[in-house]
Amino acid sequence: MNFKENIFLIAFLPIVLLLYYILPKKARWGVLLASSLIFYILSSGIFTFIMLGTSVTIYVAGLLMQKINDNFKKQKSIEGITKEEKKLLKKKATNRKKLVVLAIVIINFGLLLTLKYGNFFLGTINIIFGMTIPPLSLILPLGISFYTLQAVSYVIDVYRGTCKADKNFGRVLLFVCFFPQIIEGPIGRYDKLAGQLYEGHSFDYDKFMKGLQLMLWGLIKIMVIADRAGIFVGNVFEKIYDADGSIILLGVLLYTIQLYADFSGCMDLVKGIGQLFGIEMADNFRRPFFSTSVNEFWRRWHITLGAWLRDYIFYPISLSKFFANLSAKAKKNFGDFLAKFLPSAFALFFVWFINGLWHGAEVKYIVYGLYYYVVMMLGLLFEPLFVKITNALHISRKSKPYFVFQVIRTFLLVNLGMLIFRANTLFDAWYALCAIFSKFNGDIFATSILSYKLHIYDFVVIAIGAVALFIVGVLQERGHHLRDEIAKKNIVIRWIIYFVALFILIIVGAYGEGYRVADFLYAQF
Repeated sequence: MNFKENIFLIAFLPIVLLLYYILPKKARWGVLLASSLIFYILSSGIFTFIMLGTSVTIYVAGLLMQKINDNFKKQKSIEGITKEEKKLLKKKATNRKKLVVLAIVIINFGLLLTLKYGNFFLGTINIIFGMTIPPLSLILPLGISFYTLQAVSYVIDVYRGTCKADKNFGRVLLFVCFFPQIIEGPIGRYDKLAGQLYEGHSFDYDKFMKGLQLMLWGLIKIMVIADRAGIFVGNVFEKIYDADGSIILLGVLLYTIQLYADFSGCMDLVKGIGQLFGIEMADNFRRPFFSTSVNEFWRRWHITLGAWLRDYIFYPISLSKFFANLSAKAKKNFGDFLAKFLPSAFALFFVWFINGLWHGAEVKYIVYGLYYYVVMMLGLLFEPLFVKITNALHISRKSKPYFVFQVIRTFLLVNLGMLIFRANTLFDAWYALCAIFSKFNGDIFATSILSYKLHIYDFVVIAIGAVALFIVGVLQERGHHLRDEIAKKNIVIRWIIYFVALFILIIVGAYGEGYRVADFLYAQF
């Protein structure tokens, strides 16, 4: 089932909302659980058992760690116990909990690696050892990349004491499979999301209307801009060797617009659906193309994935004893700058390698992740030099022209990353990059732009949509809360805005002969 399908928007969601608000508050989390399981079963069928298995493992792990904690508290409260004995008991309890966490990580990431990357690893083995192991017939359960990270974070947070183990399996299961977030995230944290799912919310008209507004805006982004741009992009990259450099460049730019509109639109849908139930989902997207660096771009794009990698990969590695010693030695021999740079560089390598691999079981995705790693490391390494150059040229790093320069620079670097990300193979990406400079006609109409299955009308719609996204982004960057401002308008003006937006979706949305409801782009990752 897809959030854009009529069966979801007209039947499934209204029925769930009706049941949620007519039943007593204590029973409302049960409505969310039942509807989430139905949604998952309709979307994944028998593979629902894999998601249930993940939920069982983290539930049992949480209870085991809670039992270890309880036993430790009882033992350390025994009269006459010494400090040394308490330390020993604490060490034993910590080691046992570490074993539980390790088991959960191995089980759940092992399953993810097998299902998502099994054929990739087999192919690599075949190449290295000259073998001919046949590929496996593997199908990915819906959202496994997202719910696995979310599930493992629950176990680690219980271990760290950020949250307590929940004794109710149904509540843990709901945290894993809550239907708005299962397709593309955001990747929730138990201490932030769980309470909202279970408490049962009263109907709030203002929040409900803001949720509908956000859903409508998300659908416009997806169905007016992203789905339309995707038709051209798909044709360009399928015929990459026949395309002129100008067409390829336009394809890359439109893919950036497509992915931006699709992913941000899906996040608007998710947050909007959550608000219909009175639930605030984590922010996962915050106008990344206003970023002044690649590092900032990734803090604004897929925020919860970046936060997960930071909290559960980067910090544990960079703050480990090994790197504390490495930093101390580097400071003694090379100075403060390298003492900070080296641990970060090493830890970030794993972050970006995993980030790339998380997106797909292909070498190009690993290169995609490492591309950003190299860009970031070069930025950090040459930052002192950049400061000296700007100071020597009397350029204010806080001036608007310099800000615009940084935004444009970041946009260009990200588009190069998008080319790697979208190309079918690394060789295709390299060919496309070379063609942009060596086969560039400059007159896109002379290269039969209309042969890529879009009418000139479609390009106009995409252009207007991109300008609208930019204007809305500028207003939001300047502190405007547009939904709040619309809600304060005169009731007539307010409903005119709603109906105009609805008519834009109905009239300009990508429909018609040959159209099918496209999957969300990030759902495949």
